[in-house]
Amino acid sequence: MSKSILVLGGAHIDRRGRIFGETNAGASNPGAWFEEPGGGGFNAARNLARLGHAVRMISPRGGDVLGEMVATSARNAGVDDRPFVFLDRKTPSYTAIIENDGNLVIALADMELYKLFGPRRLMIRAVRDAFAECDLVLCDANLPTETLAAIAARCADMAKPLAAIAISPAKVVRLSPCLGGISYLFLNQAEAEALTQSRPEDPREWVAQLRTLGLRGGVITRGQRPLVAFSEDLTLTLQPPTLPEIADVTGAGDSLAAGVLAALLAGHDLAQAVRHGAAAAAITVQSPYATSENLSPELLQQTLALVPEAEILS
Repeated sequence: MSKSILVLGGAHIDRRGRIFGETNAGASNPGAWFEEPGGGGFNAARNLARLGHAVRMISPRGGDVLGEMVATSARNAGVDDRPFVFLDRKTPSYTAIIENDGNLVIALADMELYKLFGPRRLMIRAVRDAFAECDLVLCDANLPTETLAAIAARCADMAKPLAAIAISPAKVVRLSPCLGGISYLFLNQAEAEALTQSRPEDPREWVAQLRTLGLRGGVITRGQRPLVAFSEDLTLTLQPPTLPEIADVTGAGDSLAAGVLAALLAGHDLAQAVRHGAAAAAITVQSPYATSENLSPELLQQTLALVPEAEILS
């Protein structure tokens, strides 16, 4: 059954340069350049829409050609796009350099416009209506700390489940004041280190620390190493499937978040939900884009055959 999901967060332009051969730091590297709409929240929103859910996206945007590119991509994916448009500003962007094997070398995020998404914008009638009508709220840490706290407070007042995407080690700390209001946080190893200020040998130690900080559930990805997922009373691990080829890892975490949330909304338990998330991520990394246009419920079911069962840790 289709659910209604409100997404508040990043919707901008991703620019990625792909190095053709071995990476030579401090030197010119032959490669190719392309750009596409992206952003943690927007990537997840498009994936959730392709998986059959009714998704509304609210995010700041500039009144420029890049903003039109984002709007077109939202329309093509079936996302109900409701941006705050600042006609005199430029749309935010994320610029990354990718190695030949698909791994990230370095990235630069120009996200100043998101500072204008303050808590007062949550009081706009259309935004209040969007909260009232949705089954789940998903935010990302591109937004200011005070806005994220206000989103969590609104969800608590309305008894709406809230999920969040960490975005980066520098931004995940913006979620610290509202961790107690988040049902599921999606983050990678570097973001878990930044949030807990620790680097344990056993990733399960992150789970204990995050629970101490008030977080009720989350998924910590670790590249090709086993991910760790937890709820209030369960901890499990899952080995991501081995794939013959990886085109680009950009957007993998966002698609995993979408797959997990879609499965949870469909009534699956956490062990099955992380399998759905791993399958969605596998589809994405085999595409050269941050989201795969081929993603569908049918393809996700086929890809589940590649994903092993989750192992219960506690």
